[in-house]
Amino acid sequence: MSNSRIGLGCMGMSEFYGENNDDANVQALQFAYEIGYRNFDTADMYGRGHNEQLIGRFIKDLGESRKDIAVATKVGIVRDVDGPGTIGVDGSPEYILSACERSLERLNVDYIDLYYLHRRNPDVPIDETMSAMKQLLDQGLIKSVGLSEVSAETLKEANSVVSISALQSEYSLWSRDIENNILPQCKKLDVNLVAYSPLGRGFLSGKISKEQVQDKSDLRSMLPRFQGDSFDKNAVLLDAIEAIADAHSCSMAQVALAWVLAQEPLIRIIPGGRKTRNIEENFNSVSVQLTADEVTDLSNVFNPEKITGLRYPEALLHTVNT
Repeated sequence: MSNSRIGLGCMGMSEFYGENNDDANVQALQFAYEIGYRNFDTADMYGRGHNEQLIGRFIKDLGESRKDIAVATKVGIVRDVDGPGTIGVDGSPEYILSACERSLERLNVDYIDLYYLHRRNPDVPIDETMSAMKQLLDQGLIKSVGLSEVSAETLKEANSVVSISALQSEYSLWSRDIENNILPQCKKLDVNLVAYSPLGRGFLSGKISKEQVQDKSDLRSMLPRFQGDSFDKNAVLLDAIEAIADAHSCSMAQVALAWVLAQEPLIRIIPGGRKTRNIEENFNSVSVQLTADEVTDLSNVFNPEKITGLRYPEALLHTVNT
């Protein structure tokens, strides 16, 4: 049975979390579809287009069933062709329109169900960027418009140009900075909040070792929360998740995801996964019903003031919530 509140984040199938195997990942995507996933999240910058191509291969295998799924991809972060880094953020109408053509080709689709602006370039007026999105919408090349990691003010301004269906931001027990302004604005405008990294990049599952995140091919090796004493101090908080997981006879990951889903009905989650057991475990988190006291207790244990380390290095933080 499908559930619209959970989708599959596909980024890790192309880069950032160690080596990958395309054949195995396509099989994982097919497994996800078979157990009920219907929302699949990618971006043109994941693997410099590779992730969209991978999803395109999966879609081709689906055949007529393509109509049963919703594919979300993102535009705006520009990668260099051969090097490891990011050139910048491009929100110009010309770039948006041309990038959409390339995404459609890689995805092997006639339309994109949800097209996100991945990051906002503050030097480009948001109404100009959204006008390009509206043009794609009017042409039928995309079915809905989304934003990622923007401020409440940007969301409001963008929504005045074209109806925004979803705002994607990092949200989990240990990343809660959207609660004060962004989440209330989503409620006010009736915009779904799509939580990425709802497991804190795997940390909240209790399965991540300190040694694992030192590998330079792993994105977490550059994230402050996973480094040195920060890892150890944050790990102490996991005891609260483990206790509730034991009480519910479920996994720690399921408790962490259930907490996110318990916050607001408009919240959707897109945990990543490559292993079928994790993909299935995450999907079944929608059946875990935490008590009000458990939700409150977890919120208190993971008070933002108790989290050690920033969620991104300083140099990347300026690109979010703009």
